[in-house]
Amino acid sequence: MTATEIAELRRAIGQLRQCVGALRSRYGDVAAVQRLANDVDRLDIDASELGDPPSVAPPRMAETDRSSVVVVPDTPYDESLWHGADDEGVGGYRPQQP
Repeated sequence: MTATEIAELRRAIGQLRQCVGALRSRYGDVAAVQRLANDVDRLDIDASELGDPPSVAPPRMAETDRSSVVVVPDTPYDESLWHGADDEGVGGYRPQQP
């Protein structure tokens, strides 16, 4: 976005903020007005992030410490681990018949 577009966006957010203030004067601090005020605040935060220069991506980790890697085997689990276990709402575990 160009600086002009960001300035125009900021002006529109300012007008929204004034409208929400008028609604608050008329209806009080009801939940709908609070949500609208929150939405305007979030728009303002997002618009300010657009105006900031893009941040540099964090550097990637060069190497993973091999001692922290956990290897999970692809082999099937021992069926005795599931003996007597129930799947919630499905019923007991039944091994597939060959």
